[in-house]
Amino acid sequence: MTLDTTLLNRRMTHFDGHDEIWLFGYGSLIWKADFPFLERRPAHIHGWVRRFWQGSHDHRGTPEAPGRVATLVRESGAICHGMAYRIAPEVLRPLNVREKNGYLREVIRLHFDDDQGEGESAEGLLYLASEDNAAFLGEAPLDAIAEQIAMAHGPSGPNRDYLLNLVQALRDLGVDDPHVFALARRLPHPSAASDS
Repeated sequence: MTLDTTLLNRRMTHFDGHDEIWLFGYGSLIWKADFPFLERRPAHIHGWVRRFWQGSHDHRGTPEAPGRVATLVRESGAICHGMAYRIAPEVLRPLNVREKNGYLREVIRLHFDDDQGEGESAEGLLYLASEDNAAFLGEAPLDAIAEQIAMAHGPSGPNRDYLLNLVQALRDLGVDDPHVFALARRLPHPSAASDS
């Protein structure tokens, strides 16, 4: 698969004709909603876990030294918490560009975590970087992933900021994510990373 998925996402027509769409964010979309939305609600999805297994060649790293960002991996019985946004369809155009480094839109059933509707769910979409995309880095020891995150820097800033912002966003939601929090604990101090 090509590294740039913009055109592939434009061809996905599942929500054509809809006036609004629910979008599920599980990485930077939780804390960096730099797009217009009609509503924002905490939500979760079933059967997926968040992993820092996707390379970032365009935002939090470079082609020569990619960073690592979140994607989802299937895991039976798992629950992944994040943020759901009700958006107008035209918002997908800039999001396709933002998420172009290997992410494809996927249809998902999301479940809301707030008090507005007990047990309420909706069909929505998310951006998923699966293992067959060109930027997928895959599993590695947590210390190695943390070291790569500590060293990487791209046009959107240091990769460590992405991780730490995600940690804070998950804490704000009252969510414990063992993988993400373990990476943050292993992150070398900034001065140690610049010395190496």
